[in-house]
Amino acid sequence: MQTFYFDRKDGVPIRDRIGKQFSSDAEAIEYSKILAAHFRKEAPTEPDLAIVVVSESGREIHREPVHPAGAS
Repeated sequence: MQTFYFDRKDGVPIRDRIGKQFSSDAEAIEYSKILAAHFRKEAPTEPDLAIVVVSESGREIHREPVHPAGAS
């Protein structure tokens, strides 16, 4: 299991200090999609908001836009 961090970023990042454990990058990326869907409902006026998945080594592995281009 690895710890992944899910930062919110819209200009200035909001760091996830706790993280969540998953057995693969793919599982962490899928979780970021769930978080993005949640924030899509909670922050409808933040068009540049993204969930950034960071590995325990500090490497960004994925960036999930909360409001993808072309989505309504």
